[in-house]
Amino acid sequence: QVQLVESGGGLVQAGGSLRLSCAASGRTFSNYAMGWFRQAPGKERGFVAGISRSGARTCYSDSVKGRFTISRDNAKNTVSLQMNSLKPEDTAVYYCAGDYYGSSCLTLSQVDYWGQGTQVTVSS
Repeated sequence: QVQLVESGGGLVQAGGSLRLSCAASGRTFSNYAMGWFRQAPGKERGFVAGISRSGARTCYSDSVKGRFTISRDNAKNTVSLQMNSLKPEDTAVYYCAGDYYGSSCLTLSQVDYWGQGTQVTVSS
């Protein structure tokens, strides 16, 4: 079992930045590809960014590429998402995810563990 706890969400103006963090406990963190998904009201949960077990490979959705950066620290069991140039359409609940068999581009149906989510609201 892996427990994931997100932090860092909040309210920010368009063009601003936020940094989300996810702390993992339980099984060996470095055995899991990690990622972030988001879900806006009335929409399906979708992939945002992912990172391989070692951190050597990353993957981003087209909507955030060039604005968001995912990173991990296997010594501290954490994964982070730096979000810059935020837009109102980035408003959503952001979920940390762990995938034992994944690479860097995580798939919703294959995620093994989810965090509880953290709200990000971007005002125009």
